[in-house]
Amino acid sequence: MAATHPYAQFLGNRDPLEVLGETQERIPAIAQALGRSGLKRSYAPGKWTAAQVLAHLADCELAFGFRVRQILSEPELMIQPFDQDGWARKYDNIDGLQAASTFQVIRAWNMSLFRKLGPEDLDKSATHPERGPEKADTVIRIIAGHTLNHLAQLESILGTKTA
Repeated sequence: MAATHPYAQFLGNRDPLEVLGETQERIPAIAQALGRSGLKRSYAPGKWTAAQVLAHLADCELAFGFRVRQILSEPELMIQPFDQDGWARKYDNIDGLQAASTFQVIRAWNMSLFRKLGPEDLDKSATHPERGPEKADTVIRIIAGHTLNHLAQLESILGTKTA
């Protein structure tokens, strides 16, 4: 299942926990480097600003961490999808530095759980209404790949930052 999800594929053969740990520090560092003016920049015309990407990452960290916890504790769970665009409607004028800080704290909390999971835990699954059965391991791989995708966007914005 993990290989079929686009974000999990983006992760490739990398260790998801390693990626999650690295990006826990890298994302807020980019936010700091961008500064308040850089956080208002977008990676492409009509796309989210850096602050909006950071808000999305914080929201997803919360949502996917909750999803893993549900999979671990509720064997017959039907996963509740969420509309990222609906959530993003409230991202205008978001404080990107606060979003980065929130992301980092929630990521640390998620990592404290993920590092304790054994093979039996990672093999537990719930049903996603669009994708079918989804293991805890798959969700963790999705989080890692998803983060890499948005990290590339933030790095693009950082690379085009004007002084």
